[in-house]
Amino acid sequence: MDMNKALLTGETLLDRLRDPNAEMSFGDKLAASLQVTVLGVVIVLLALVLLYYAINIMEKLLQQPQKTATQTPEEKTATAPAAASAEEQETQQGAKDQDNEELIAVITAAIAASLETSTHNIVVRNIVRTADNTPAWGKAGRMEQINQMYRV
Repeated sequence: MDMNKALLTGETLLDRLRDPNAEMSFGDKLAASLQVTVLGVVIVLLALVLLYYAINIMEKLLQQPQKTATQTPEEKTATAPAAASAEEQETQQGAKDQDNEELIAVITAAIAASLETSTHNIVVRNIVRTADNTPAWGKAGRMEQINQMYRV
């Protein structure tokens, strides 16, 4: 009889589930619970899809243009400083070579220390720098941990 009254008044299972005084059979409670579950999953799925598209749109809007590595010789000469003399360029090249030699020595020593061997057993043939794509919050976290380590 309660079921007929609910049908006549247009009450749904969810309306009856909301009322703590409503008498419902186990089957009605199970059906209403499944409706709530499906509704919740659909809402979360829609929210995730919207977030996905919002992030993709922001990424495309905020992405910085990539610099092309293929420049014509005219562009290369235009970007080079015109005031730099040959002596300054030689001095800078000498400083870069010295820095590279120091870098090779440091890397060789680090590899030897990690492998627990002598530097005479290791030959560094090529050093390739990789781009650091670490976000700012990651770098800040590392610096914070390093600073905390030296405070102790």
